Amino acid sequence: MDKKIGFLNFGHWQPVQGSQVRTGADALLQTVELAEAAEELGVDGAYVRVHHFARQLSSPFPLLAAIGARTRRIEIGTGVIDMRYENPLYMAEEAAAADLISAGRLQLGVSRGSPETALRGSEAFGYVPGEGSDDAELARAKTGLFLSAISGTALVDADPRMHRGGTRLAVQPQSPGLRERIWWGSGTRSTAVWTAQQGMNLMSSTLLSEDTGVPFDELQAEQIALFRAAWDEAGWAHQPRVSVSRSVMPITTDEDRAYFGADRDSGDQVGLLGGVRSRFGKSYAGEPDELAEQLSKDMAVREADTLLLTIPNMLGVEYNARLLETITQHVAPAIGWVHPDQR
Repeated sequence: MDKKIGFLNFGHWQPVQGSQVRTGADALLQTVELAEAAEELGVDGAYVRVHHFARQLSSPFPLLAAIGARTRRIEIGTGVIDMRYENPLYMAEEAAAADLISAGRLQLGVSRGSPETALRGSEAFGYVPGEGSDDAELARAKTGLFLSAISGTALVDADPRMHRGGTRLAVQPQSPGLRERIWWGSGTRSTAVWTAQQGMNLMSSTLLSEDTGVPFDELQAEQIALFRAAWDEAGWAHQPRVSVSRSVMPITTDEDRAYFGADRDSGDQVGLLGGVRSRFGKSYAGEPDELAEQLSKDMAVREADTLLLTIPNMLGVEYNARLLETITQHVAPAIGWVHPDQR
């Protein structure tokens, strides 16, 4: 199994002291610049988080298309798009366009989404669960329609004045292979099984909304094992991919130490999220050789084929490019990652 690494950018911007990302334009343009720098380093993926009504990245497809046009190899993706906010057919058109511009490099993570700053924000976008339904069912129904659309299913009747009677139409453009590059952001073991049954890749969440008392990486590894067993049982013809996210902060300078030295001994966090007992993974901070040893023992990192590195984007492109360079040279090889030129 080839190991891949990518960066995951939450795209924060704030006009505050020390921030290198002060405006929405900064967040967008610096993400493109970082993707270019990451590609030069051999990083496999450039992923963006999607949030609404917040000073974070929110509309991913123009950004992903821009990255795709400025790069040649690096995968472009999301982690994740909250499907409650989306028009599935318009999203299918945008996703196909971004995928075609990037020559088939789109890896699109979607999900029910995480808590947002807005109260019933998706309703402000015009999407309200039907009677007797809830947000989760709304997101899954929209995802089903989106998957049908990108698979080329004819979804609407043609106007008989322009086509022969009985003709049905699919959204355009279509991008071959995109259906196999859709991921579901899963926060429980049961949704991981559902993800496999739908034929989507697994994007294991940065938190799991369940807690069995075992360390986060072990619980996540169990989730991955259940996903793969369900995938085999479903009989899909292709092999799935699995990603996990980690905060990995190499400390090599006084600046690094000032920012992340306090995180060196952090462990799992357990708390209530929406009334559900949840477990959050630890942050990794330390000397590169320490991080290499710790990550090599992380059970979920070992089981996944893709590691997404959450980055402190407000520190700017130069800082994050140096962070990624340190990881590619001194940390990632310990988990089995090999530079693309040497694969």
